[in-house]
Amino acid sequence: MWPLVVIIVAAALIFDYINGFHDAANSVATVVATRVLSPFQAVLWAGFFNFASVFSFGTGVAHTVGAGMVDMTMVTPYVILCGLIGAIIWDLFTWWLGLPTSSSHALFGGYAGAAMAHVAHLKGVAHAADVILWKGWIGTLFFMVASPIIGLVLAYLLMVCIYWLFRRSTPRKMDVYFRKLQLFSAAVYSYAHGTNDAQKTMGIITLVLVTGGYLEKFEVPVWVMLSACGAIALGTLTGGWRIVRTMGVRLTRLRPRGGFCAEAAAATSILLATHLHIGVSTTHVITGAIAGVGSIRRVKAVRWGVAANIIWAWIFTIPAAALVAACCFSLIRMFVRES
Repeated sequence: MWPLVVIIVAAALIFDYINGFHDAANSVATVVATRVLSPFQAVLWAGFFNFASVFSFGTGVAHTVGAGMVDMTMVTPYVILCGLIGAIIWDLFTWWLGLPTSSSHALFGGYAGAAMAHVAHLKGVAHAADVILWKGWIGTLFFMVASPIIGLVLAYLLMVCIYWLFRRSTPRKMDVYFRKLQLFSAAVYSYAHGTNDAQKTMGIITLVLVTGGYLEKFEVPVWVMLSACGAIALGTLTGGWRIVRTMGVRLTRLRPRGGFCAEAAAATSILLATHLHIGVSTTHVITGAIAGVGSIRRVKAVRWGVAANIIWAWIFTIPAAALVAACCFSLIRMFVRES
């Protein structure tokens, strides 16, 4: 059993690493687009604060992901492995297309898809959905819709406040202040990103340790916290420049004051979700915030065609990752029999 557990833990950390470079755009797109930091400086800044969040806000999100979305009695190491494979494949595919989809929702979809395939093989397709704990999905599905709206509204309101407070200042003078303030907002956003996203991998690793018999109850070990935050920080350091271009350049044009508002609004929304123990999509939040900043000038300042492509990718993420994971589980089951 232990070689399989080691493989799954490694796969989880690989997913976390991919999550880091896939979602690096979330942490650095605004600060790069406004030219406050160079790409290299930005990923170093983001990676440091990703890792600094390791012991913050507890492990509530990890518990929700690992034990609150799928019936643990029907989860096996192979289910977890296939869930990770589904999430990784979908993440890499959308990264190649340059679409800022949610790594979090890819993980949720892959995990659920593999578990449903397992139950379908044991009890029949009609019982596949029995493994889903719908109570755990309510908050996730709600924030899937609400998080970009919260980010958009908060960013819009922040921009209104800033324009009023600096109504007697020129845009050039405003940018002098906000180039400095954006360093702070980028740090807070990266910190919030680490508190939420790294916990999802913590939950998966802890789950495989429980199902493998190495832990008696669902409690996240310290080494799991450190390795998960380390992997996501390392992934952020490698960057994801295809998505940076979509988020920081194609969606709308950003200036330092807009970058500050987008990051501050997104960080607030993510920290709220983390406090509520809900795994939220950092991608969804920052995209909504950037759109909110762009729309303060005029609605047409946001390239809604690009935004529509992003939204379609969001919609397909959970079912697509679930389908890939279910296919992987069916393929593995041809060679490995589980009880």
